[in-house]
Amino acid sequence: MIKTRRDLLFYLTADQHALGVKSNSYLSKAKLMITPDYCWKFQRLLRKCEYYKNNRKSLYHLVLFAIYYRKFHQLSVNLGFSIPLNVFGPGLSIVHYGTIVVSPNAKVGANCRIHPSTCIGASGGKSDAPTIGDNVYVGPGAKIYGGIKLTNNIAIGANAAVNKSFLEEGILIAGVPAKKIKEIDITTIIKHLKM
Repeated sequence: MIKTRRDLLFYLTADQHALGVKSNSYLSKAKLMITPDYCWKFQRLLRKCEYYKNNRKSLYHLVLFAIYYRKFHQLSVNLGFSIPLNVFGPGLSIVHYGTIVVSPNAKVGANCRIHPSTCIGASGGKSDAPTIGDNVYVGPGAKIYGGIKLTNNIAIGANAAVNKSFLEEGILIAGVPAKKIKEIDITTIIKHLKM
C-alpha cells in the first residue's frame, strides 16, 4: 500500500519498468506526447489516487485526490478498466486496454502481468475474492473468482476459469475448470523479472 512519497516513487518506477516504458530522455518524452501510452497513463493515475487516498490528512490532499480520481475514473471508463484502488502491488503491467474487472476485495502481489477480458472477483454473492501472490501472469480472458489463493510464480492460461486454490509455485494452470498443465519458469513469460 502506498503511504509515503517514497512508496509512490517506488511503485511508479516498478510499474514503468514492468511496462517497459522509457521516459527519461527527451526523445522518449516527445514520443509519449505524440503517441500516448494510455495503459501507462492509467497506471500513473492509479498510483497517485492510491497515494492521495491513503494520505487524506489535509484539505490539500483531499482536493488533489478528487482531481486525480476524476481523471482516473474517466480514463477507466474510456479504457474499459474496472480496477479499484489498493489492490495491485508494485510492478503492475496492464498489457493492453480492454475489459478488466477486479473486485475491491481482491489482493494481488508484485509484478502482475494482466491481459484484457479478465475478471478477478467474488462468487455467488459472497464478498470473498482471490488473493494472488507475486510474479503472476494472467492470460487474456482468464476468470479468477471466489475466496481462493494463488501462490507466487504462476501463469494462468488464456480463457482459464480458476475457482480453486493453487499453492504450488512455478506452474502453468489452464482450462475450464483450471488445472495444473506443467511446471514453468515465470521469467520466460514476465520478461522484466530477468533484468
